[in-house]
Amino acid sequence: MWWIKKALVLDPAQGYTGERDVLVKDGFILKVGNFLEEDVPEFFGQENLEGVKIVEAAGKYLFPGLIDVHVHLREPGQEDKEDIRSGSRAAVRGGFTSVLAMANTKPVIDQRALVEFVRLQGERAGMARVYPVAAVTKGFQGQELVEMMDIREGGAVAFSDDGLGIQNAEIMRLAFEYAKLTGCPIISHCEDENLAARGVMRRGEASARLGLKGIPASAESVMVARDVLLAGEAGGKLHIAHVSTKESVMIIRTAKKLGIDVTAEVNPHHLLFSDQDVGLTRTDLKVNPPLPTKEDQEALLEGLLDGTIDMLATDHAPHTWEEKAKPFPEAPFGINSLETALAVVWQELVEKGKLPALKVIELWSRNPAQRFNLPGGTLETGSPADLVLFDPAYKERITAESMESKAQNTPFLGQELQGFPVMTWVGGKLVMADRKVICN
Repeated sequence: MWWIKKALVLDPAQGYTGERDVLVKDGFILKVGNFLEEDVPEFFGQENLEGVKIVEAAGKYLFPGLIDVHVHLREPGQEDKEDIRSGSRAAVRGGFTSVLAMANTKPVIDQRALVEFVRLQGERAGMARVYPVAAVTKGFQGQELVEMMDIREGGAVAFSDDGLGIQNAEIMRLAFEYAKLTGCPIISHCEDENLAARGVMRRGEASARLGLKGIPASAESVMVARDVLLAGEAGGKLHIAHVSTKESVMIIRTAKKLGIDVTAEVNPHHLLFSDQDVGLTRTDLKVNPPLPTKEDQEALLEGLLDGTIDMLATDHAPHTWEEKAKPFPEAPFGINSLETALAVVWQELVEKGKLPALKVIELWSRNPAQRFNLPGGTLETGSPADLVLFDPAYKERITAESMESKAQNTPFLGQELQGFPVMTWVGGKLVMADRKVICN
């Protein structure tokens, strides 16, 4: 049982933006309000008061645990990069109490037994809630659909061939049709492989200057257009991963006006870095989709503010140091993000007045919970006590030694950031305090 006192509560689901106390009992939110000492025994029961732990939270923010709908935990098969235990420890240290684990593992998560394995490994880790995302097609081959109903019963919350765009439009249309039976969204990695043509960064002046093969913005946007049209025709649920172009934002905005059931996410690195930041030795900035132009960034931020883009998501993609040490064209795509994403968004967007704090929690907690039908996303009475206490003044230097993730492929390595979670609860259980993960 917990009594968190005088926190600056942020809960967009209920419109909370001020100082309040939060009471937690038996893993759930008991009450939110302004309480006096004499009020509390009534809620917990006089006989239980000795078991109540008090947190003095003045000057700190308290909000529902963040939900990251796009995470690569690499298990099974690539545990040298990350595993479910290390990834879920990194998650709670970064303020994420729930994560959706993508299916591009080895083997691909394309059958019920593998979905159940991921779910059970998450439960054994005992940190963040781990929700499996299953493949759309068997083996990520883009040819034959998986057994969606059976996989859904095994615990999958969505389907995605993330990492590879489904090139066959008829397969994608069928996927929307069959996924309707499960109630789950299809998460689309929108990339036309012919247009992308094995490029390594955004095509433009920067790629020409560096002599690197570029990926045009159209490689993403033409597939966004295709998939919203297919979702509209089939009446399916579409979630577009890692939006990075102004054209994609425009298409999604139009699709929503037409009543198509589409949501979308943007990654923090696409808001904070542009193609101008890429250098031949900056493999930490090699991502797919590639870093956008400044003009794209303005459109992405506008899309977040006006509701066109519904969520923030990290696309946490850990790799070994040796892989990222290769020459830029040969290094793998991906940024390690779980432990730094909230801090950099707060520092660079919230503190600079570009994105309101309440909006960040809406994008990273309430909206993901609603779209993927997950518990959490609110501090409403009776909700799971997935909570984050956030100190906007806390400073920390990002080092390999301080990180819980196995990988260190972050552009913030060696930098000091300000604004971090200092306590995280999952189901009322304290799993991180004073920036240290609490072992089972």
